[in-house]
Amino acid sequence: MKRFYVIGLILMSVCVLQSSADLPSQTPNTSVQSLSENKSLEDTGRITLDEPVAEMVAFVEEAVTYARDNKKEDVLAEFSNRNGSFFRGNLYIYAYDFDGITIAHPLQTELIGKSRLEELDAGNEYFIRNLQDTALNGSGFVVFHYVNPAHNNSVEKKLGYVQAVDNTWWLGSGIYGENVTLPKEVLSHTTC
Repeated sequence: MKRFYVIGLILMSVCVLQSSADLPSQTPNTSVQSLSENKSLEDTGRITLDEPVAEMVAFVEEAVTYARDNKKEDVLAEFSNRNGSFFRGNLYIYAYDFDGITIAHPLQTELIGKSRLEELDAGNEYFIRNLQDTALNGSGFVVFHYVNPAHNNSVEKKLGYVQAVDNTWWLGSGIYGENVTLPKEVLSHTTC
């Protein structure tokens, strides 16, 4: 089993709560789990990630390297291509600028050019804002709820991992499922 270890992992938990005035009267738990780090998850250390999570992190890191090494226009075209090298099974790369504008998405190309900062997930969280805030800190994880096209468009928990390319845009990917977990050491203080 492929494992990545983290050395000097600096985590910060961010709980984002919406004021009750902004939410409908009957809403589910509105906590968001967000984790940021300063070191790459490929560094060696004491925390082990499950294989699907480690694979997702490595995939995003590969995409960030590709983005930094190539012309942005070509990179965005590749990320938006369902037959491209950054669409692998259930994993794909999406890209946003730091204004919340979708700049690449292979499954929802109709979103390209649109801001999603005001879009709520099924748990009434501004999930793109949460992903973006995490990317502003360099990289990290966010748990949110999103429609899974592989399961009849049912809403499922999704673990997203994001990383900034530079100070203008960021990339992410995600995996679905209740069984998607991060180590206890990582999630121990993230629930509001």
